[in-house]
Amino acid sequence: MISAEQNELMTRVGPGTPAGKLLRNYWQPVALVDELQGERPVLSRTLLGESFVLFKDKNNKFGLLDRHCPHRGADLAFGRYEDGNLRCVFHGWLFDVEGRCLETPAESQGSRLCDHIRQRSYPVAERSGILFAWLGAGEPSAFPHFDCFTAPDAYTFAFKGYWDCNWLQALEVGIDPAHASFLHRYFEDEDPAAGYGRQFRGKPLDSDLPISKVLREYDRPDISVARTDYGMRLTTLRRIDDNVSHGRATHILFPQAFVIPMSAEMTITQWHVPVDDQGCYWYSIFTSFTTPVDKKTMREQRLKTYPAPDYRPIHNRANHWGFDADEQRKATYTGMGFDINIHDQFACESPGRIADRTRENLGSSDKGIVLYRRLLVDAIQKTAKGEKTMMMLDAAAAAALTGPAAIDGIGPTGRWDEYWRESDAARRLRAPWSDKNGDRPQFQEAQAEKSGSVPISPPWVRP
Repeated sequence: MISAEQNELMTRVGPGTPAGKLLRNYWQPVALVDELQGERPVLSRTLLGESFVLFKDKNNKFGLLDRHCPHRGADLAFGRYEDGNLRCVFHGWLFDVEGRCLETPAESQGSRLCDHIRQRSYPVAERSGILFAWLGAGEPSAFPHFDCFTAPDAYTFAFKGYWDCNWLQALEVGIDPAHASFLHRYFEDEDPAAGYGRQFRGKPLDSDLPISKVLREYDRPDISVARTDYGMRLTTLRRIDDNVSHGRATHILFPQAFVIPMSAEMTITQWHVPVDDQGCYWYSIFTSFTTPVDKKTMREQRLKTYPAPDYRPIHNRANHWGFDADEQRKATYTGMGFDINIHDQFACESPGRIADRTRENLGSSDKGIVLYRRLLVDAIQKTAKGEKTMMMLDAAAAAALTGPAAIDGIGPTGRWDEYWRESDAARRLRAPWSDKNGDRPQFQEAQAEKSGSVPISPPWVRP
């Protein structure tokens, strides 16, 4: 249980707030690259409680500007898109993607007013189908060399969706491995071969057991957490018998992303980005190791639930998240369909737009959430003092951060730590794009495996 003051400290992100100052020191997803297509690549954006306009020039350079014209405050998101620049419709002032004022046509002939006008602009970077914006002061951090940023375009897919709640409770669902055995429980298993693009419908690495069966029948996981250079690693073990256990290695990328396995060959890196204090978008990069992503299938699957152009879910608190009592009796634990995003959305939205954490009673399965909140508060306090916080990276530090290895598999009971490292190394050796050194210790194991000192087919693989 935390105090109301602590809850406010962690959740409020507007200009001048402690948590807002922290988050502005990190790259924030602001749009999918796919959203800036067509004849008028201009979008209005609200991010951390501030209003912006995002657009693309004729050279495919992206710009993010304060949304209101510096003349008399008209909304530039409704501006005329002219030859890659944006013209305010109030008095015709023209701006490029860097915020330079190119024309002030209502002024007298020879006026040099535009030479002294500069709309505030913000750096924008494109990574794996997502546009990231830097809202902070000073030099932007370098991007870490994580798999989601280094895999080729054919091996990644990006998508997003809106949740009507504070960013923190949305993020915390990814720091809670125990909920999968309940919130995402299906009463019947499907053919894992038909589970492409759908989480918890395939099978773990080194097993033919459906993951839905594992989660349903082994619902008391042993969870451990460890601090890392990038944030936190969570290890979740479900003991199947004396010989083998199911495990998941997942990660928190500070301050507001997590990396989880979607299947034996694909991972999800997901950010939870505040629109304001009461709403957020999740942005996901799906990264495949051995085969290119079927982007058409992935996109069509997700658009059914989160349709463009706003990517707001078809099920929400207004229609009770699609709840069906008959389905709850017969097919799913929640009665809210088979899309786990809606399950997670319900869990995050139903406590209210800003959860009242003063009423919580946390258990041992919440140890990841407890550690994350400590990291968050510590970083907020350091930011207030002007100190550097975790994951504010220069180029050298960014290059040293690789992986991280998100694994879902069934391995030897008592040897999970070795198993996930060996499994990740073997997966990287199969990946045509990987530099074979995701996490540095795993690279050494991969080399050992390649030379024959580690068995390529582990003896604990279940038939």
